[in-house]
Amino acid sequence: MKVTDFLARDELAALTRRSNLRAWWAFAVNWGLIAGAFAVAIIWPNPLTILAAIPVIAARQLGLGILVHDCAHNALFTDRRTNEVVGQWLAGTPINLSLQDYRTYHLAHHRHAGTPDDPDLGFVASYPITAQALRRKLMRDVTGRTGWRDLVQSLARFTIAKQWPWVAFHIGLFAVLALAGGWWAYGLWWVAQIFAYPVIARLRQIGEHGVVPDRGDADPRMNTATTMVSWWERLLVAPNHVNYHVEHHVAAGVPPYRLARMHRLLKARGFYDGFDSLSHGYRDVVRRATRRAA
Repeated sequence: MKVTDFLARDELAALTRRSNLRAWWAFAVNWGLIAGAFAVAIIWPNPLTILAAIPVIAARQLGLGILVHDCAHNALFTDRRTNEVVGQWLAGTPINLSLQDYRTYHLAHHRHAGTPDDPDLGFVASYPITAQALRRKLMRDVTGRTGWRDLVQSLARFTIAKQWPWVAFHIGLFAVLALAGGWWAYGLWWVAQIFAYPVIARLRQIGEHGVVPDRGDADPRMNTATTMVSWWERLLVAPNHVNYHVEHHVAAGVPPYRLARMHRLLKARGFYDGFDSLSHGYRDVVRRATRRAA
């Protein structure tokens, strides 16, 4: 399978064209939602606003990770250096993620998707699983066991020489929130990361490679899946067009803000015909993930 079997070369060139304006807008949206969630909780502090802020912040923590992913592919800004500098400092540093280390890891995933050499295989190798097994996994997530485990593992690798920017970010975040009159809201970042982020990350991983026809097949339509999402799923589970995952594996250089157009073109030309690689929302993802293997 070649993408040029379905897209003309001029169409592919247009799809891979990067825009600094749209890249900066992506960062503005993600940080705007984080700031907005904190602001609403501080201005109107009550259980409803606080509970609403947590999944929004968690989704945008994932969103920052997706921006690191896009910058690691040099697929967001028009030049490599801006991708690396902005991707690291405005997306990677706040979530304690090295863009360079992530790039090495993630490109191995693209080269070996679905094979025993895929570094992401462990996240999805067991699917499909029973509904009871998935409930147990999600219960570990929402009770904080998964998030706390991941945080402890991250802190075990902590060195001030390498992680000082992350420490500086958190000092700055606490200071800004305190000056805004809501020092207590700083805790929402950690509640989101420990209790909500793992659920969102799991659903995203399952939707990408856990509900596929044959993850050992080299065709992206067999080892990867795309999820068609509603507006609220885009807000809370699939930020920055990450749901268009088949399209990303077909042409990783296509910026995230052009993946929806790429999907429409491919679908209109029969790219998905005969392939079970499209899910319709995360309820469908869960349904597909809990089908027993034949």
